[in-house]
Amino acid sequence: MNNERVFRMAFASVYPHYVTKVEKKGRTKEELHQVITWLTGYDEQALQQIIADKTDFRTFFAEAPRMNPNAAKITGVICGYRVEDIEDPFMQQIRYLDKLVDELAKGRAMEKVLRR
Repeated sequence: MNNERVFRMAFASVYPHYVTKVEKKGRTKEELHQVITWLTGYDEQALQQIIADKTDFRTFFAEAPRMNPNAAKITGVICGYRVEDIEDPFMQQIRYLDKLVDELAKGRAMEKVLRR
């Protein structure tokens, strides 16, 4: 599977969908940002700059200040694939984020979403 198209997508083009998904289920944008910060290490200012610059997903993850070492604890199925079995590291990181957003939207406790 060629993932280049996904890697070149701007994070800013997907971000509003993340916000809509969590807010529709009663969660907040702040909680979404907490999840993104936990996974990547980006702070609020850096996240806003990434959105404004239309940074692509490859760069978003390649330049992440600190990928959380507990990200490997994220397991399960997203888009028909087991996240722990995805071989491409960038695609796995994208799916980690997708899985965390799904869990947040499904009302899972923040402690569990953040693998505490």
